[in-house]
Amino acid sequence: MHVVRLKLRLWLVFVVAISVSPGCYYAQAARGQLEVLRKREPIGDVIGDPATPPELASRLRLVQEARAFSITGLGLPDNKSYQTYSDLERDYVVWNVFAAAEFSLTPKQWCYPVAGCVSYRGYFKKDAAARAASKLRDKGFDVYLGGVAAYSTLGKFNDPVLSTMMRWDDVQLAAVLFHELAHQLLYIKGDTGFNESFATAVEEIGIERFLLSKDLSDAFDAYEERKDKRRDTMRLIGDARNDLRTLYASDIDDNDKRRRKQQRIDQLSRELQATVRTSGRDAPAWLQEPLNNARIASLALYEGRLSEFRIMLERCDEDLDCFYDEARRISKLDKKERDEYLDGL
Repeated sequence: MHVVRLKLRLWLVFVVAISVSPGCYYAQAARGQLEVLRKREPIGDVIGDPATPPELASRLRLVQEARAFSITGLGLPDNKSYQTYSDLERDYVVWNVFAAAEFSLTPKQWCYPVAGCVSYRGYFKKDAAARAASKLRDKGFDVYLGGVAAYSTLGKFNDPVLSTMMRWDDVQLAAVLFHELAHQLLYIKGDTGFNESFATAVEEIGIERFLLSKDLSDAFDAYEERKDKRRDTMRLIGDARNDLRTLYASDIDDNDKRRRKQQRIDQLSRELQATVRTSGRDAPAWLQEPLNNARIASLALYEGRLSEFRIMLERCDEDLDCFYDEARRISKLDKKERDEYLDGL
């Protein structure tokens, strides 16, 4: 039996088995993943279909180039991921819910059989995510709900390129491809910050090398400018996190703590808005909503350790084999030792 068909049938058995429990979180996750897999079509077939819009065909050719480069230029997994395309006919593939206590920047964690413990809960339907977010708010949590255009099954399935990824420009599209494949190269259960920061570091070096290999100096310059702005943004968020942590650890009255918390978050919002205005771009969707602990914590997950991984790459003289070996070595440490090592960097 064809491997893909076997996996699909096994997944279907899993869906049926867990769907007997009404409202089960895993039932919606299994059904959603099955939908993504069942809609896959080989990218070559989509490109060759006369009914395919020329712009989509062009973007998928770029995906093929980036996928080939990820193997030869970055040493990322050579497998069947991102060789198919799924048209989901919606804006996002999943909606993630993040939560943090009123006076904490440590995100609430949920644990899963494959991914281990992570700092979010994903739903394939927005209304289900909204219901979950509402329940967490009722319990006193700060909550953030955001749409996600791409994710990785960590190599458990042959992940397709999603129609939701086509909302990005060419540089972002290639960058996310490198990011998701990096998760398939190295992933630690229970350490979202490590996983996302590692993947972001691979994404950065990958897109730089990819653009330069194609002699796209203008696109590279624009990417570097965006990266600098992103660093400015993360510095502001880091400063606010430090201030808020100090505030939350203090012994002052909760009402006073609540007031000072809002003042610092409002200050951060103004600073971020000013940074966006100087870039000449519109404010991203996440900045148009009120900030809270959950949103600040979610932003830190993706780049909280990025500076340390950049240092590791520099110490390896930009050699990726050396960088991957060092990241793997650190990944084998227990969480406390790993954090202490990274803090030392």
